[in-house]
Amino acid sequence: MPSGSYELKFDGYWRTPNISAIPGKPGIYCVYACTHNAQEKKVSIRKLLYIGESENVKDRVSGHELKEKWERQLSKGEVLCFNMAEIAPESARQRAEAAVIYHHKPPCNEEYRDSFPYDRTTITISGEKAELKSNFTVERTK
Repeated sequence: MPSGSYELKFDGYWRTPNISAIPGKPGIYCVYACTHNAQEKKVSIRKLLYIGESENVKDRVSGHELKEKWERQLSKGEVLCFNMAEIAPESARQRAEAAVIYHHKPPCNEEYRDSFPYDRTTITISGEKAELKSNFTVERTK
C-alpha cells in the first residue's frame, strides 16, 4: 500500500449526558476525561483515554464495551467527553485511526499502540483537537 495523507477535522465535545447528540456518521472518535463548568458552559479536557473508528460513531460510542474501563480512568468530578472527525471509506478510516493511536498511545487502546502495519502515513488534524498533535507522519513498524 503506498504512502497516504489524511485530513481530520474534529468536532465536539459531547459529554456523557449528551451522547445522543453525537452524529451517526462514519468517523474516528476520541474519548477524554473532562470537567464541565455549567456556568461558563465550558469543557476542560484533562486526558485522552481512547481512540476508535466506526461506520456510525453515535451507535458505537453509545454501546461501547470499554465504557466501564474509560470510567475507571476518571477522577472525582470528571465525566467522559467525546469528539469525532468524519472520514470514509472504511479503509481510510482504519488507516487514519491506526496512525493516530500509534502516534498518541492512549492508555485504553491496545491495538496499534506498539505497531503500525501501514506504509508512511501523514495526518493533519484541525478543529476541536485537545491532546492531539496537528501534523505528524508515522512509518510502518517491523
